[in-house]
Amino acid sequence: MRALFVLLAATALSGCATTSTPEAIRKPPPGDPTLAEVRANLSGYLGALVRWGGTIAGIENRAAETWLDVVSRPLDSSGRPRTEGDSTGRFLVKVQGFLDPAVYHDGRLVTVSGRVSGEETRPIGEYPYRYIVVDAETTQLWEPLPERPYYYYRDPFYDPFYDPFWPARPYPWYWPYPYYPYWR
Repeated sequence: MRALFVLLAATALSGCATTSTPEAIRKPPPGDPTLAEVRANLSGYLGALVRWGGTIAGIENRAAETWLDVVSRPLDSSGRPRTEGDSTGRFLVKVQGFLDPAVYHDGRLVTVSGRVSGEETRPIGEYPYRYIVVDAETTQLWEPLPERPYYYYRDPFYDPFYDPFWPARPYPWYWPYPYYPYWR
């Protein structure tokens, strides 16, 4: 009976632990190189496994692949890009197949796990920018977080008329303050 209970509890708990996020997105690769490290020493990181994410800035569909221009953002513990904080640069993601531009549009958050394959220079406006190219093995497009409604929280035991100094207030804050603007 005890073994049956343990088996049922383990089955129930394992059912609660499932997630739709792929393992390659949730767990950082060994070494976990950053975009700045790869940009500084590209030849040392060619073929290295990386997990980067950020905001989509552009998409380009070609005959057999899709290129994503991503503004890099730091990742949280689940691999989701954070929206606050500074960017560490941009990188290009090469995904095999077709990605719909209506779904993968500007401003969406994406996390990519793949291998560094080189660099490419493309213009941003009139500035030639050096991108690091990642051949994607796994991509995760994140749904926007719902906006939480703002509500005012007030302590139910707060009394706005409570005054710990009543009836004798300390001198400098209230009457008879000698420098009160209407005293002559």
